[in-house]
Amino acid sequence: MRELFVLNVYFRRYAGKMLFGVFCIVLSNMVGVYVAVFVREGLNEAVSHSRIVSGLGGDSLMGMVYASAAGFVVLLLIAAGLKGLFMYLMRQSIVVVSRKVEYDLKNDIFGHYHKLGLSFYRTHFTGDMMARIGEDVSNVRMYVGPAVMYFANIIFTFITVITQMLFVNSQLTLWVLIPLPFLSYSIYHVSKIINRRNTDIQNQLSVLTTASQETFAGIRVIKSFGAESAFFEDFSAKTETYRRLNLRLAVVNSLFFPLMILLVGISTLIVLYLGGKAVEAGTFSAGNIAEFILYLNMLIWPVASLGWTTALVQKAAASQKRINEFLDYETEADSPNPVPFKFSREISFSNVSFTYSGAVKPALSNISFTIPKGAILGITGKTGCGKSTLAQLLTAQIMPNNGEILIDGNTPQAFSRRDFNSHIAFVPQDVFLFSDTLAENIAFGLSDGEESDEKVMEAAMLAGLGRDIAQFPLGLKTLLGERGVLLSGGQKQRVSIARALIKDADLYIFDDCLSAVDADTEKEIIQSLTQKLQGKTAIIISHRLASLQAANQIILLDEGKISESGTFSELVRAGGSFAELYKLQSNTH
Repeated sequence: MRELFVLNVYFRRYAGKMLFGVFCIVLSNMVGVYVAVFVREGLNEAVSHSRIVSGLGGDSLMGMVYASAAGFVVLLLIAAGLKGLFMYLMRQSIVVVSRKVEYDLKNDIFGHYHKLGLSFYRTHFTGDMMARIGEDVSNVRMYVGPAVMYFANIIFTFITVITQMLFVNSQLTLWVLIPLPFLSYSIYHVSKIINRRNTDIQNQLSVLTTASQETFAGIRVIKSFGAESAFFEDFSAKTETYRRLNLRLAVVNSLFFPLMILLVGISTLIVLYLGGKAVEAGTFSAGNIAEFILYLNMLIWPVASLGWTTALVQKAAASQKRINEFLDYETEADSPNPVPFKFSREISFSNVSFTYSGAVKPALSNISFTIPKGAILGITGKTGCGKSTLAQLLTAQIMPNNGEILIDGNTPQAFSRRDFNSHIAFVPQDVFLFSDTLAENIAFGLSDGEESDEKVMEAAMLAGLGRDIAQFPLGLKTLLGERGVLLSGGQKQRVSIARALIKDADLYIFDDCLSAVDADTEKEIIQSLTQKLQGKTAIIISHRLASLQAANQIILLDEGKISESGTFSELVRAGGSFAELYKLQSNTH
């Protein structure tokens, strides 16, 4: 249960409705007790009248019997109606609160996901995250609503019913309650098994969700390699594990209901036997026996549902534990006293080093350079030399292990994260497009609420999308499909470039964003970028040197270190690695 204490904040938020629901539970049980009392009084009076009628006879006495019975029937109907009304209000309060908590919890988890750094997303699967915000939250809702409602009902049913039973006959009540300690021990023992198996089930469900998400996302690759059967067999093995785990849990759950019925049945036999002997002795009435049987029946559903309710709580505890694992991850917190973003002088790297978690070799080692305001810096090098790592450091997606990055004397962490991101336009190497229109994907780079067809079209033209838009049947309104499935690799990159160019940023970062376009289109885009970036600061990362000709300064990285730096012409004349790479690419083209 300690994993569920996190939910107390939501219980306090909706305390009024929850307390009203609990109050309705109390009233429902109190009315239910009076139903048994009415049955006892009615039966005792009927027996009494039947003895008088059999002894004296007479139609008038029979009329009294019918009138008395009718009165008790009316009372029973009124009591049953009130009990039903309070049960309805109980459900309308507690179950509605559970839906509100589900809504709040999903929003809180989703908001937390957005605040987590990239290091979290490198080590966690999308499918697992979806399972926790979906299936796990649904399990928690079943605890907040049905489980809490039924547990409260169980508690107050036991209090009201057992109190009334003790008032009627304390000795018989104690005999009837003998099976309850065995029931409590059984629930405690089996609940531990249920909790353990529920945790295994939820973990396997995450594996299934992750496998499904990866399969559907990569379906084109799977089909192109004809690997459908292999993936189907792998998924079948995972579903078989999930089925087996659920069956193991079902075996344990199936023990609860028969156990409850057995123990309640034993209590009923005790009532009939001892109650019958008490009637013979004249210390008990037939109405009392009927009353006790009704009380036991009132306990049957709470006792029978105890196993199911306990399973809900155990399942919710297992799910909330998984949710808490993610909620406990530290978010990218802003500086306690963030300074307004200002970039009017320069960006400097001073002896910056970075090593990825689990790696032995550093991705970057003692990197130092300066980018003046309004300059264009080109960065190139072999695959794996640290180009993209440098871009992630500059955008504060990761933090350096050593050294310092300063923007006009302030570290990126000194600014408000939102303010910092609003002044930077970043085109990542891995393009991601939303399943929306082409216009909406480009306008994504605009500020909230700002939209302009003219700006969208201008950015698209600068990114070399003019001819492509003319060929689309709906132009800018063309739906791109999931992750831009309708576009080629080069078109996706150009949409990503347009998304950055539409933004009026202080710093533009292009991370190898022209690798999938042809040489002519690349030249066209470079010319557009040169015009657009007049007076702007930009970093162009590329392994194709033609993309760097507009740069004021170029850095050549080799195994995480700066091996050469200078202007394009200086590096070509120097005859080093850059010159060799330029000669090789020139001959290739």
